[in-house]
Amino acid sequence: MDEAIAGDPIAAAWDAIRTGLRRDCGARTFDGWLRPIALGAFDADSATLTLELPSQFMADWVQTHFAERLVLAWRATLPSVRHIRVAVGANAPRTAAVAAIPAAPEIEEAPVEVQGSLYGVPLEPRYRFDSFVVGKANEVAFNAARTLATAENVAFNPLFIHGGTGRGKTHLLHAIGHEFRARRPGAKIVYMSAEKFMVEFVAALRANDTISFKQQLRSADLLMIDDVQFIAGKESTQEEFFHTMNEIISAGSRLVISSDRAPQDLDGIEPRILSRLSWGLVADVNQPDLELRLGIIQKKLETLPVSVPDDVVMFLAKRISSNVRELEGALNRIAAYAQMQNRAIDLDFVGEVLANILRANQRRISIDEIQSKVSDHYRIRKAEMTSARRAREVARPRQVAMYLSKQLTPRSLPEIGRRFGGRDHTTVIHAVRQIEKLRAQDAELDADIRLLTRQLES
Repeated sequence: MDEAIAGDPIAAAWDAIRTGLRRDCGARTFDGWLRPIALGAFDADSATLTLELPSQFMADWVQTHFAERLVLAWRATLPSVRHIRVAVGANAPRTAAVAAIPAAPEIEEAPVEVQGSLYGVPLEPRYRFDSFVVGKANEVAFNAARTLATAENVAFNPLFIHGGTGRGKTHLLHAIGHEFRARRPGAKIVYMSAEKFMVEFVAALRANDTISFKQQLRSADLLMIDDVQFIAGKESTQEEFFHTMNEIISAGSRLVISSDRAPQDLDGIEPRILSRLSWGLVADVNQPDLELRLGIIQKKLETLPVSVPDDVVMFLAKRISSNVRELEGALNRIAAYAQMQNRAIDLDFVGEVLANILRANQRRISIDEIQSKVSDHYRIRKAEMTSARRAREVARPRQVAMYLSKQLTPRSLPEIGRRFGGRDHTTVIHAVRQIEKLRAQDAELDADIRLLTRQLES
């Protein structure tokens, strides 16, 4: 039975969740996409809450990019809400966000079906092999993924796919799931982020019910874990993860793991896990070249209700070069603005709509680049940037790198923390404040940072 949502615990929980979302995602993303969400009906029988947005475009975007985060937030804040449905609804303000829709942010979590059970197959319908654009940068990973999904027998297991944010790793995982299910309708497929693996495992420990958790995962015919770097430093989670991997492989089931870096660069992960991850096939997804970016744009335009001239397509492919997700987000933004303002798409229009994105891409400094430069300067291994070591000779350069990441990149504090071994955003705040204080007291450190900044910006 549907219940009204007004002045009850659900409304109070939503206030707390909104505060956390604004802090974690940043004001720009929150104001453009999440602030317009209104509470709809709560179905107590299915424990499903409806969240309403003013347009189908916005509802689809929030479901794709924030579904899992919203589900986890509601379960943690108000356990009576177990599932989320994102829909267009009358409660949502229709003028709240249409004036300033931002481009899609760098979100590392995978899109999921909002009402899928934890151990169901929460796969994004758009992410299939036939919608994945293949080029030199990703053809090895694509071929390996398709082989694992289609072949009766594979010579490698697990498959480990790694690459920077927004390059298509999650797309490949979902495509594997779709193809595997199509060829084996009765198979059990489990897909989840490593962060969700950790959250659900900890919840099972607290509930003294780890047996159910283990049975659900270890009985899978295909297990896919996204963003494995998030379990770095989590000893009990790594223990369970290791045994789960062993059970899956020993049973002849298939295992797919993704990460933002290669196994040898995953500091904070137990050596036995790294050995197991490297045991199968390791495939990287590199930065897309111009030809691949053009292909991605053309494929994306097939799904958008707008016409984009060839000169605009070439302009976008040349100017947004490092991140497929950002490129697709820019196209979404162009399409939304063109429809809302009834404008033709030309170079002037694109320059106006994407001004901030284009400025950022003129010289984009990555966190990975900062870590490399700082490591070289202080003569430490780059892996120390994500390690748990606290020795001064490691901790100070790490703080410098965090400080420079805050100053020279548009990344949020939580994302910076994640790129430094899964640290909390408060650790980044402390590092920034510490370096700011030391710069005023230590001329040598100040000179180091000035030199590093010049080198990174040149």
